This record gives sequence, C-alpha cells and structure tokens, in this order.
Amino acid sequence: MRGHIVKRYKDSYTIVLNLGRDPVTGKRKQQWVTVKGTKKDAEKKLAELLHQIDSGTFLKPTKTTVAEFLERWLRDYVKPNLSPRGFERYSGIVRKHLIPDIGSLPLVQLKPEHLQKHHTSQLTKGLNPQTIRYHHAVVHKALQTALKWGLINRNAADGVDIPRARHIEMQTWTEGEVNRFLESAKTSPYYALFYIALYTGMRRSELLGLKWSDVDFILSQIYVSRSIHHLKNGKYVFTQPKSARSRRTIALPPSALLTLRDHQEKQRLERQIMGLKMEDGDLVFSQPNGRPLRPNTVTRAWATQACRAGVKIIRLHDARHTHAALMLKQGIHPKVVQERLGHSSIQMTIDTYSHVTPGLQQAAAEGFDKMLSRQSEALGSLG
Repeated sequence: MRGHIVKRYKDSYTIVLNLGRDPVTGKRKQQWVTVKGTKKDAEKKLAELLHQIDSGTFLKPTKTTVAEFLERWLRDYVKPNLSPRGFERYSGIVRKHLIPDIGSLPLVQLKPEHLQKHHTSQLTKGLNPQTIRYHHAVVHKALQTALKWGLINRNAADGVDIPRARHIEMQTWTEGEVNRFLESAKTSPYYALFYIALYTGMRRSELLGLKWSDVDFILSQIYVSRSIHHLKNGKYVFTQPKSARSRRTIALPPSALLTLRDHQEKQRLERQIMGLKMEDGDLVFSQPNGRPLRPNTVTRAWATQACRAGVKIIRLHDARHTHAALMLKQGIHPKVVQERLGHSSIQMTIDTYSHVTPGLQQAAAEGFDKMLSRQSEALGSLG
C-alpha cells in the first residue's frame, strides 16, 4: 500500500505515505501529512500526493514559511542580481506588504486564494491597481525562484487574477506652454536642467547622473551611459542603463548646446569662489559644491516653476512625453523618437504616443490625397 489514511481527531486526519526504503540503511521511509476537514478531503489530498509521487513532483513538506523564504530570496537572489535601487524597491514590497500579510504561511501551503485575498485587501486599503500589479510581479518572480530551487512544485501566483491597471491620461505641453515655462525659468537655478529635459526627453535619473565628460560640445551631442538614484538611507548610487537601448547618443540643437555652455561657465565661477576646481567627471547638474541634487527637490522645483509660469502643472517625467509628442507632431519618424528616448522598440514608442498619431494619420491621408490628385490632373492635361 503506497498510502493510507488514519483518523486523528473529529475533523483531522493523517495521511501516511510509503516512500520505499532508504538505499543505505534499508529502513522504510514514510511521510506523514495532516489534513484538517472531512475524510473526503483527506482522500482527495491522498490522491493528489500519490499523483505527485508518480509524476516526480512530490516535495516533502518543510517548515519554511513564506517570510523565511522571501528574506532568503532577497538576500541570495535579489541583492546580487539587481541594482541597489531595485533591491530597495523589492525589499520594500516584500517587508511592508507581503510578509505582514502572508508571511506566516508555510511556503508549500501557499495557494492562489491566499494571494488573491491579499490583492483584494490591498485594493480595499486604497492601493493603486498598477501598484498591486507590480507587487504581483514581484511575488510571482519570487515563487518562480522557489520553483527552480525545488522548494515548491507549482507557482501559486499563476492562478491569480490581478486587477486591471487604470489608464492614466498623459499630460504634455504645447509649443507655447514650453516657451512660456522656459522664459519664466530663466532666473531659476534649475533652468539648464529643465531646458535639457524638454529638449532631449531624458529621464530624471539620467539628467542627474549626467557628467561633463558625457557632453560633446564639438559634435553637439550627449552620451547617456548612467543613471543616479537616491536611496532611502541617504546614499547616491550610479547604475548602468537598464537596457542596451537606454545607453544612447542624443543630438543637441544649437540652443541647447549654448544653454549648456552658459551653465558650465556659471558652474565654473561658483566653484572658483568656493575654492574648488572643475573636473570632466563632475556632474552637469549638481549642488554648488558638486554633490548630487536631490531628485525630489528638483521635482518640486519643476512644479513650482510651472505654477509661476501660468502653465498647467505636469510631472517632470512629462517633459519626456512632451519632447516626444512635439517631435512626432513635426513629422519626425517614430524610429528617431524611439532612439532619443531609449525605448526598447519602435512599437513601444508608437503605443505610448498613440494619442498623437490621429493627427499625423489625418495629415498623411490628406497628403496622399493631394499627391494622387496632382497626378490625376497631370494625366488629364495630357489627354
């Protein structure tokens, strides 16, 4: 008999599995599994366990909890493989949301219903659906690692329905709003930063990680090769671009190059007054003493400046969207926009800025109509 059921208490049964004999000692190996519920529940569990033994997916129950595994996963997988900023995000999700809710469960007993209940409770607490989707991606990745390590025989996250992400309407400025904002920002210490953000579409982390050695004044271009992140412990860390496409060269228009030259000269004078020397490895956008700017301070300054300029307040990240939208409206090929923004594919660029394309499609349709009309008129005149 490969397994049998023993009644323990009123609503508790024990399944005894016979796993053969130890090849060294010759002793019989057994595995005891407790099932709370009816005898029918125990019989169903026995059938599942026997199927797992037959298919080679059976795992001996361990006392490892979800919390213990997640901490081990953070230490042995996440920290060595992700950037410090990535580790900070993952550990925050794990320790603030996942462990308090499902951490006490034995890892092998984690079921889709537990994760489904967790997601629902997070929604009830007011967490954004997009945030919950990100949390789900983290727990799915963690359980996939547990599967590879042989700690579980299935990924419970595969059986969970995650909430749909809410569509967030993209906010961009018109040409007039960009000009009004920059004119108003001329007296701001962040003028050059804001100018380059709008004229290149660079991410905030890329702008704040830019060094003077990355600026080519002869060829009028910027080399994007790193980002900077401010960790919760106060440290700043430089990271490599997250993809090959993110490492890119961006051509600068004459006005942007002139703005950078003026900014460099002002920075040099500030350093001289403080008794400091300018180096090629210095940050382009920094505090007077050369230390990195705090990202949140820059973001607040952006919003304050938009308010002073009398234009609608958009996020600093929307300067990136504004740059792309205005280029596409000029008829610039999406491939060029993709390369400037560092998107992984041209399809991503087209999908992201689909709200811009209707006007472009209309202009293309009218241009096509005019071209064929002219051809038709030319043929008619020959007849």
